[in-house]
Amino acid sequence: MIKDSISRREILTTAGLIAGGAALSQFAGLVAKAEAKGGPTEKWPWPYEKLDPEKTAELAYNEWYRVFCGNAVISSIFSQLRDKVGEPYKSFPVDAFVFLEGGMVGWGTVCGSNAGANIVANVIIGPRIAGPECENGAQIGNDMLQWYSETALPTFTPKEPKVKAAIAQTVSNSPLCHVSVGKWMKKSGYPIASAERKDRCARVTASVAYHLVQDLNAWKDGTYKPKATWKAVSNVGITAQQNCNECHGSNIPTPPKKK
Repeated sequence: MIKDSISRREILTTAGLIAGGAALSQFAGLVAKAEAKGGPTEKWPWPYEKLDPEKTAELAYNEWYRVFCGNAVISSIFSQLRDKVGEPYKSFPVDAFVFLEGGMVGWGTVCGSNAGANIVANVIIGPRIAGPECENGAQIGNDMLQWYSETALPTFTPKEPKVKAAIAQTVSNSPLCHVSVGKWMKKSGYPIASAERKDRCARVTASVAYHLVQDLNAWKDGTYKPKATWKAVSNVGITAQQNCNECHGSNIPTPPKKK
């Protein structure tokens, strides 16, 4: 027997299926459009045009106050490449990486600026899993981590700083957010919520963006040479940073010896 009426649930279900189908169709069209324009599905390497490190650092500094460290590094570079190159950078969801702030949503792991720098290098050059021609993408990221750890940061001073007070420089000996910020707080005497600490992190972010563009420009010119000497697995037998003893002492796990 054929039903004379359709329930509310059936109407909503049918409407949902129609809407879902329309959404999927629209999404497929967007993907096809992006592919046609050399969008986000394009293979590595992505086109790169040399950028001005000073301009990039200024952009990163100001972007920190909008989207914090990792996102600001990505935005400072990709926003310029959107203008210079177009796709696939126009389709890249830059602001999706705001979660990198505070060492990953405030957990104090790797400094977001380091994570952002690695994302940029791998997008432009490609990760090492993409083939030997992309090895420099991983190497630039590796160089960035060691440079960050060994350099008195921040190295960059913005033209119009939001905080006029002198910002102390500190060497973290670590790529980790909580170590880097913690050492700076101890030296400066400013707490985590202070305007001075925030400006310090904005300047560190700008410093990272500046240094990253220097390396990318050298890569573009064919003159880039890897600089990092730290190779954790071969040095200590496990993935690690350089200063574990500083925080963990005898509690550091020892990797098993080869059988």
